[in-house]
Amino acid sequence: MTSHIKMDERVERDRLAEMVQAVIGKPLDRPEGALKVSGAAPYAMDRLPANACHGVLVRATVSNGTLRDMDVDAVQALPGIRAIIADDRLLRNPAQGMAGEAPIQGPKDIAYFGQPIALVVAETFEQARHGAQALKLRFEADGTAIVAPDDPKADIETPEDEQDSTGDLDAAMQTARHTVDAHYTTPGHVSAAMEPHASIAEWNGDRLTLYGSYQMLRFNRAELADALGIEEKQVRILAPYVGGGFGSKLGIGPEAVAAALAAKALGVPVAVAMSRQQVFESVMRRSETDQHIRLAADEQGRLIGIGHEALVSNLPGEEFSEPVTQATPFLYQGDHRVIGHRIARVHRTCAGSVRAPGEAVGLTALEIALDELAAASGIDPVKLRLINIPQKDPSQDIPFSSHMLAEALEEGAKRFDWDRRRSEPGAVRDGEWLIGMGMASAARVNMLIESKARVTLNANGTGTVETDMTDIGTGTYTVLSQIAGEMLGLPMDSVETLLGDTAYPPASGSGGSFGAASNGTAVLLACEEIRQQLCERLDCDMQGLTLKDGHAIVGNRRIALPEILDGSRLVGEGHVEPGKAEETVRQATYGSYFAEVAVNAITGETRLRRMLGVFAAGRILNPKTARSQCLGGMTFGIGMALTEELIHDPRDGHIVNRDFAEYHLPVNADVPQIDVVLLDERDAWANPLQAKGIGELGICGAAASIVNAIYNATGIRIRDLPATLDKIIDGLQSRTD
Repeated sequence: MTSHIKMDERVERDRLAEMVQAVIGKPLDRPEGALKVSGAAPYAMDRLPANACHGVLVRATVSNGTLRDMDVDAVQALPGIRAIIADDRLLRNPAQGMAGEAPIQGPKDIAYFGQPIALVVAETFEQARHGAQALKLRFEADGTAIVAPDDPKADIETPEDEQDSTGDLDAAMQTARHTVDAHYTTPGHVSAAMEPHASIAEWNGDRLTLYGSYQMLRFNRAELADALGIEEKQVRILAPYVGGGFGSKLGIGPEAVAAALAAKALGVPVAVAMSRQQVFESVMRRSETDQHIRLAADEQGRLIGIGHEALVSNLPGEEFSEPVTQATPFLYQGDHRVIGHRIARVHRTCAGSVRAPGEAVGLTALEIALDELAAASGIDPVKLRLINIPQKDPSQDIPFSSHMLAEALEEGAKRFDWDRRRSEPGAVRDGEWLIGMGMASAARVNMLIESKARVTLNANGTGTVETDMTDIGTGTYTVLSQIAGEMLGLPMDSVETLLGDTAYPPASGSGGSFGAASNGTAVLLACEEIRQQLCERLDCDMQGLTLKDGHAIVGNRRIALPEILDGSRLVGEGHVEPGKAEETVRQATYGSYFAEVAVNAITGETRLRRMLGVFAAGRILNPKTARSQCLGGMTFGIGMALTEELIHDPRDGHIVNRDFAEYHLPVNADVPQIDVVLLDERDAWANPLQAKGIGELGICGAAASIVNAIYNATGIRIRDLPATLDKIIDGLQSRTD
């Protein structure tokens, strides 16, 4: 039987609080952790059949044009070559997150440098790679390629539904006591997941099994089936372990479709793994942004106007565009508002969701601008934010479901000794190092996505959770086991969670920080169904049933679950859907960041000395996995602030720094002691768990706290990220001059 809920209103009853197993909210270890650290967890390429062939993608070397010819005969004569797949069903680029249908197909029309156009299949990987490198291509290049969003010839779209204006911001800027009017730019980023994109395809008659590295299997299954022109029921995808995603594996990718086509043509399994360079060039990037921010405040620092207008880019025909201004409408007060969004159509690698799309870059710019307003007004940056927290969502005039930004700001300032900060830039020095402190607010929209799960109470008194939900390193195995254990009164070693298989009920998938709350609610509902069945067997009502340590307690009776089950098993299915709640209240998560940096007065080198993040995200299901997510997000923020930057060749748009050697991720020397504080919160509007997403909250605004600390240390305002030493040293020299 299925227990179903549609989130139309508050869930007044906190069911987890009524349970007594006491595993929810505990910092428990991951049940699959030992498998991962010992190398026993099977990732996509670890399931290679003995008779499998290998495929290597061939990619375009022009940024716009048409593929006219390939020297197929010469490559087919090479040792070990089995086939060259140039099917019209090959993907131009991955599907966008939650697309549920194939992205643009057809390899002959070239849209960007690095676009997959063919697959060379051979008996060994080395033979396939050699064949791919030897395949001569003839293109008819189109000289009209636009590869930069600031090219005057670029087609700029202004979607009507992404523009909003209230009041008169121009007039507010003229009458305000304090203003900021500046442009901020952020470069493109890549997800940089540890595990490259890989798929192994195997056919059994007309049925396809794909072992892949993907985040959202129910959508991926539909996308793969659509791309191949077959029914969804003919496709099974398995991804029990995913070595990171950060948005890059939301949609089905070129390697999966290519592997499936090759396996069908040859009648043997085919494995396709992208090289790191191919991942950089052929998988989603985060768009660069140019953000124009205007702030108008009165004498006391209260905002009377906010303007946030952004220019982003993507390929022609792609619907996604980086939602830069996503948090601006509700984060701070201000009667006069302008939200603007423009999209430049360019011939660069497809832009898509990367690590908290929208707020990751949008809040970075907004929070730097707030710091500029604090400096202009002489008001402490923490106080400035506190006095501008709205009572209701200013953009929709609806209440907040819960709101703990003030608590996060105050707790962070206290723990970081913010009162010791010197407000005048350059006031603190340690030898040749200039010391500064900065801070920023954190915010991220909260979402609920339809999700299903099945829970079985087995005859021996153990529990099994089944769902096609994925664990991309976020702790899904752990928190779903905790929810089931809490609801069914089972110790953690009596619960097994099975994930990453489309044979299981379809879940939300991992993305948007909605996985634990959405799929966790489905697990809770499935357990409620089992509890109801137990009540029927025990002739009691739900209020009178207590489950703990594998026993049912009803009145004075304490009965072991196997005794109640008597050789049978109980199955429950849970199904949650979003509803009117998301329109009735504004749901979001909040936090704060505090950073201290040292900037070398001679070289311009920046060293982050310490960093604190304080976060409120509803009920914290597992403090250990939640803290880990925040640590990762803040580390991403360090990269955004100081090192990460996609560089495109201005001639043809290809990515220049396409590997970990040249795309500078933060390493151990860049990351100091990071502290994370998780505030106690419940949100009855979010879901029955009263939990909200936390995975992406830890990055949203983190970079701004570091850039603001650089200003406090040096007086140099960085508006063009990342804050590399060349930009800082120019400012130091000009100050010296």
